[in-house]
Amino acid sequence: MGETEAFLAIKNQERAETSNGFLKQAKAAGKTYWLIFIYMILFMSGMNFMSHGSQDLFPTFLSTQLEFSKDRSTVTNSVANFGALAGGIIIGHLSQFVGRRLCIMVCCIIGGALIYPWAFIHNNGINASVFFLQFCVQGAWGVVPVYISELSPPNFRTLIVGTAYQLGNLASSASSTIETTIGEQFPLYDSHGMQIVGKFNYGKVMAIFMGCVFGYELLVTFIGPERRDDGSSDEKVAEDAAAQEMKLGLEKEQSMFREDLEHQSEDAAHKA
Repeated sequence: MGETEAFLAIKNQERAETSNGFLKQAKAAGKTYWLIFIYMILFMSGMNFMSHGSQDLFPTFLSTQLEFSKDRSTVTNSVANFGALAGGIIIGHLSQFVGRRLCIMVCCIIGGALIYPWAFIHNNGINASVFFLQFCVQGAWGVVPVYISELSPPNFRTLIVGTAYQLGNLASSASSTIETTIGEQFPLYDSHGMQIVGKFNYGKVMAIFMGCVFGYELLVTFIGPERRDDGSSDEKVAEDAAAQEMKLGLEKEQSMFREDLEHQSEDAAHKA
């Protein structure tokens, strides 16, 4: 596959602007875009907490608390992943028409409403709840790539998007540890009221955790900006870079024309 038009256009622009190195441009971008960079880190932290908080401990919840067999647990997790695939495709596509932030916020609201059946239904109905909860979680994720790309300055999109994502992932890496630690405060009891050793109410823990995460991400997305189709497409970047390259070319031609005039004037003066 070939490179994108935006990448090629930016490379042409960099070759034309030989006086501006990467470090100089990065420093200028840092002064200008530091606030949006911080916002993207906060946003991506919430998104990563959303996915890891709903997925990492869930297989343990099925096997230890609900005592699902390996086959039954596999079926439930597969249904959850089908929901994730459907959500990412459908919501990601809808965001092109109804807005990035609106789609993410709607997913947070509906996902929050599905927490109870997802965490507390213990029969086969859990398959429906995990499908639709992961539909919302990964539906929001389906918007993320284009959303954060649109927020980033074109010349530093790869650097800013990649760094913001990985820092958000770093922040959420303790999701399962947090949930298991909190889970120790909610032990399970048998029918005689005796505590079951090594078993905890992970369903309640995940419900509390995901409620907080959905609320956090809803708030962060609500206060954040949106730049849908606002100069972030490959075509727009290519057009801007081409215009800049043309401007530099005209300036170069004008400079050469002035030099020619000066040389002609000097020759005329010398002959005179």
